Amino acid sequence: MRIAAFAIVTIATILTAAPARAQTYDPKYPVCLEVYGEDGSVVECGFTSLAQCTQAASGGRSAMCFANPYFTSAAAPVVPRPEAPARSPTRR
Repeated sequence: MRIAAFAIVTIATILTAAPARAQTYDPKYPVCLEVYGEDGSVVECGFTSLAQCTQAASGGRSAMCFANPYFTSAAAPVVPRPEAPARSPTRR
């Protein structure tokens, strides 16, 4: 009887568990918007600039724009290195 009760409690616990949420931050966009509401907050990462996000947040709702911590840029910026000046051969 104890095994049946344990099995029922275990099955009930598994069936009532909340589903796991998917990743909140989209790594394709550098700026996210977090909108606060009565049920909690929602994060929307679909903005390419902070100005674009700020414009979307300016609808009178409680929201905040921030940099996406999981943003992966397509390519790292290439910074050219200065070349060393040509040296003349030393004479002796």
